[in-house]
Amino acid sequence: MTVVEHLTELRRRIIVALVAFIFAASLAYWFAPDIIRFFLHYYTDATHGQANHFIFTGPVEGFVTRLKVATYAGFVASSPVWLWELWRFITPGLNPREKRYAIPFLAASLLLFLGGGAVAMLILPKALSWLLHAGGSELLPLLTADKYLTLVALMIIAFGLAFEFPVVIMFLLLAHVITTKSLRKRRRWAIVGIFAFAAIITPSQDPYSLFFMAIPMCLFYEGCIILGRIMKR
Repeated sequence: MTVVEHLTELRRRIIVALVAFIFAASLAYWFAPDIIRFFLHYYTDATHGQANHFIFTGPVEGFVTRLKVATYAGFVASSPVWLWELWRFITPGLNPREKRYAIPFLAASLLLFLGGGAVAMLILPKALSWLLHAGGSELLPLLTADKYLTLVALMIIAFGLAFEFPVVIMFLLLAHVITTKSLRKRRRWAIVGIFAFAAIITPSQDPYSLFFMAIPMCLFYEGCIILGRIMKR
């Protein structure tokens, strides 16, 4: 394919992904009150029942919050489509042996993204409780819906993207950009880098999010070394 053909293909893939995102976000807009109500339970539990609603401080903040909820939910809900379009754009540049891994890679990407989001939801109660009580009992939390839901959405997306780590490594192994030998040789530096990455990317900056992101990524790193050695046989 020429450069123009590559750009044309990229434009087509982006358009399809955008259409899927807009459709998913439009549906999420109508279900936004239910989504907000669902995440409100975590806030109520973290405050031991003292907070049973969110607040907003501006006349348009309620509408903007609903739009943000629809945007975040649309991004997650349309993930199967944009992940598929991403892989379909990449696979023409692979050789026949590598192309056969496209479907397994797509399935793994989707499952890992959703798995990362599930882990974020799992640790949300602990992380939220730590954040709300870190300042001491003298501080009363009165969270705006915008800031709280943005934090939750960024946690889900950050964990989902971080859990794509093994897919990236395996792709680089298949493309012969890196080798299992180099991964073993740089294991210590990789672990340091993983913890630094987790400390930076976690939007809540709480210790629970740090360790629940970094430890699985370290396990993924070791798993990729083992799987890479098996695939070479």
